[in-house]
Amino acid sequence: MTNDIEWMQRAYALALQAKEHDEVPVGAVVVYENKIIGEGWNQPISSHDPTAHAEIMALRDAGQKMGNYRLPNATMYITLEPCAMCAGAIVHARLAKLVYAADDPKTGACGSVFNLVQTDELNHKVEIEKGVLEAECRSLIQDFFRAKRVKS
Repeated sequence: MTNDIEWMQRAYALALQAKEHDEVPVGAVVVYENKIIGEGWNQPISSHDPTAHAEIMALRDAGQKMGNYRLPNATMYITLEPCAMCAGAIVHARLAKLVYAADDPKTGACGSVFNLVQTDELNHKVEIEKGVLEAECRSLIQDFFRAKRVKS
């Protein structure tokens, strides 16, 4: 569990980077053999790319470093439950495990709205662990949107 907290703290630091760029504060890391092989934070607004979610950015980084789009035996740590697009990418990358902090009751595709990463209809299932640094990560996102509502 200690490593889970350390990896999630790194994902949280990346979420803070997203917030600094006025992006929804979500961060992700991909870990393989106890080393970070990929990192990402939300960038769809600044990059004008609807696919530039933290998970996708971390998977792209990891794929480049590993020289392979498949990342078996790797684990992703993310501050918010992945959406359907990201959950699909996680399955395609063949990640072994997904650890996320906070549920996303509106778009979560790893158990909240539906569970894409563990459905019997797909050819790969991903182990899920949730709730690591949940309070901190949930608060970061809630505070971000609260501040947005105050501005408008």
